[in-house]
Amino acid sequence: MFFISDAMAQTAGGAAAGGLNGFLVQIVPIILIFVVFWFFLIRPQQKRQKEHQKMCEQLGKGDEVLTVGGMAGRIVETSEQYIVIQISSVEGKPVTLTLQRAAVQTVLPKGTLKSL
Repeated sequence: MFFISDAMAQTAGGAAAGGLNGFLVQIVPIILIFVVFWFFLIRPQQKRQKEHQKMCEQLGKGDEVLTVGGMAGRIVETSEQYIVIQISSVEGKPVTLTLQRAAVQTVLPKGTLKSL
């Protein structure tokens, strides 16, 4: 009925060999999980981020774009951080929105807005 078990003595050589082996058994799965996360999650996300940043830097006047919010329009003005897109025209006056460059999700092929 005692809750304390007997301690068993082990030789110094056996303890060192078992400790190193136990350490490797514990650390190898952690390293493998990190490698899997790197190749399947982190690396592709970094690649997409670089592509999006490059696309945002190349935006120019006249490009037809789709925003993150789902609005499609044509760029009528650009600055370093912002773009102005025309989304419609009412009674001959253009309806424009000022957005950050990062709000552009994709650049549409020319003539896409005419077909909408």
